[in-house]
Amino acid sequence: MKLKPSFDVGRVNPRAPSFGIPAPSGVQAVRPGFRGGYQLIECMVYIAVLFTLLSAAYLAFYRFMDNSLALRRSTDDIAKALHAGERWRADLRAATSDIRLEDNADGAVVVIPGTHGGVAYQTTTNAVLRRVGSGAWTPLLERVKLSTMASDPRPNVTAWRWELELQPRSRKPVRVRPLFTFIAVPEQHSLP
Repeated sequence: MKLKPSFDVGRVNPRAPSFGIPAPSGVQAVRPGFRGGYQLIECMVYIAVLFTLLSAAYLAFYRFMDNSLALRRSTDDIAKALHAGERWRADLRAATSDIRLEDNADGAVVVIPGTHGGVAYQTTTNAVLRRVGSGAWTPLLERVKLSTMASDPRPNVTAWRWELELQPRSRKPVRVRPLFTFIAVPEQHSLP
């Protein structure tokens, strides 16, 4: 049983493939429902759609990377602030005598007397500095918007409070301001 190819004898399509079947007397074979290829307009439409999709994907990826970087920087700043607050609390708990608050031209200085010459904290523009004994000032925390250390008298003890606000990393309005409050009591004063 041989299958005969179907031919549209009346139509001539010079681009139609012959599939190895000889065509009768100069007429080329055309498969029913066969479309010869893409037209130039269709290609331009597909390229425009592809370009639009790739542009949207690039913008989404860029926003994701930008937000991810801002989140990582913010978490780094928060971790540094928490470590600085814990160091301040440990220094304050180790105080051997009364803590002094001094004002000078560079900013407020909190002097915490201790066994090794004591520790001092100074608030300057955009930074909090720490000094051990009579050593040099070292930056404890940077990108500080506001820092206030003050005594907080209570009925039985005198606690100390450190109010800290960090500068936000982004220039866009932030939803949550990075505010911290650390409270500590020197151990010599906490005993009844």
